[in-house]
Amino acid sequence: MWARATRPRTVIVLAWSGVHRKYDYRRTLPHLQKDHRALFVTFSTWHRWILPDIARDLSLQACLHANGRKCALHAVVVMPDHAHLIYTPLADERGPISIPEIMHAIKSESAHTINRALQRKGRVWQDESFDHVLRCNENLAEKTRYILQNPVRAGLVLEPRDYRWLWFDPAADFQVA
Repeated sequence: MWARATRPRTVIVLAWSGVHRKYDYRRTLPHLQKDHRALFVTFSTWHRWILPDIARDLSLQACLHANGRKCALHAVVVMPDHAHLIYTPLADERGPISIPEIMHAIKSESAHTINRALQRKGRVWQDESFDHVLRCNENLAEKTRYILQNPVRAGLVLEPRDYRWLWFDPAADFQVA
């Protein structure tokens, strides 16, 4: 019988203004975080489950609930089996709020409310999420337009404004079709 190799436990420390915040990291994908930098994050449903409309509503609400509490949300789209977000982590008295802490808050809140609304039990989201720190040469508006066009590219709507599970910061300085 084959045994899966386990990765050693890694502890990542984020430094911010002389304050340190530790979080344990036990997953496969690394989560690199830079102070005051926006992140592009994607997370998927468990076994690519297609979310019913109410589940997409509740997922969007959970993302918006984190806005201003854990992160500054720039844009979010909840697709039938995954979600994309662009956000900048906020900081508290202990330093920057970690990516795993933000994602846990969003996934946990949405999973609990979805399971309650659908009178079901079980996983809603995959454990992992993919995150990418936006570099200096990557334009926040360009990445936001990419997210907003996701339902159009998937053939769900003709115009981004017609997709019900889409939100972007109204203070953004770009045009949306």
